[in-house]
Amino acid sequence: MTRVLAVVAHPDDEVLGPGATLARHARCGDEVHVLILAEGKSSRSTGETVDEAQRAQDARLTRASRAETAAARAALGVHAVHRLDLTDNQLDTYPLLELARHVGRTVADVTPRIVYTHHSGDLNVDHELTARACMIACRPHVSGVRWLLGFATLSATDAGHAGRPPFVPAVYADIADTLNHKIEAMRAYSSELRDFPHPRSLEAIRAQARLFGAHANVLAAEAFSVLRGTWPASDPDLWSEHER
Repeated sequence: MTRVLAVVAHPDDEVLGPGATLARHARCGDEVHVLILAEGKSSRSTGETVDEAQRAQDARLTRASRAETAAARAALGVHAVHRLDLTDNQLDTYPLLELARHVGRTVADVTPRIVYTHHSGDLNVDHELTARACMIACRPHVSGVRWLLGFATLSATDAGHAGRPPFVPAVYADIADTLNHKIEAMRAYSSELRDFPHPRSLEAIRAQARLFGAHANVLAAEAFSVLRGTWPASDPDLWSEHER
């Protein structure tokens, strides 16, 4: 059994990015955790006056978000979801070291071998800072993380612009058997879905899985960049009997 952690900025990112891969981990008996940094629903804004009606609306949105996340968790077979409920789309108002400490505490509690997080070149600033916080928290001399992998997020990675680092896949996960789990989990986030051709639509999710699958010569895949990786010398999938 391997412990796996997905560190994401918002509710639904764990599905849009590595959802089918997380489901595959769960089916293989791995213990899968998700850490969500920002709340993703509230309309609160720093420096703006919030009245009682707005607070009540925010509370309703938060409850709805938690219900969606719980349903998505069940669809993917995730062991536990950890939520920090930091302010949505304002992670740049927190010191990076504070974000890294939040991630580091969960990494220390879960002790994952594999961590999935955002591509740092995403247009969304919350995604960028989540990736940077993971890079800090998962340093080899402070964690036991073997693989730190970056994923693409529909409507964010594809919205990148000139001057941002492109998403360059290096590892593909065959998700032919778990793509439907990802679709079911995304249906749970009904408030986040849009009609095709919006990238955050079920049709676009299937299309991206088929395209990544074509890259790897499988029916469907999710793609990851390698932010950091270490193979142990005893890994039989890498070293032949002769080399060992």
